[in-house]
Amino acid sequence: MALSIKPLADRIIIAPAAAEEKTKSGIIIPDTAKEKPQRGEVVAVGEGKVADNGTAIKPQVSVGDQVLYGKYAGTEITVDGQDYLIMKESDIFAVL
Repeated sequence: MALSIKPLADRIIIAPAAAEEKTKSGIIIPDTAKEKPQRGEVVAVGEGKVADNGTAIKPQVSVGDQVLYGKYAGTEITVDGQDYLIMKESDIFAVL
């Protein structure tokens, strides 16, 4: 997936997973009760941050990784009709 934007420094762009439509027991969840997803796929990664001594620190995630992040982490953006989150690498909790 080619994006027309490139994140800077230690920023990551994530395509959030779709919200659950049904519960495991089959109950349909209305739009007003859907939870924000807390997982998604990394679609773009910045160059990494620079430490205080001037050395570059490479990101620990890469494009295509499935990640878990905080419920209210990042900033929502829309590019070419697709919704994304842009956040710092430190807002990511785990790689699945």
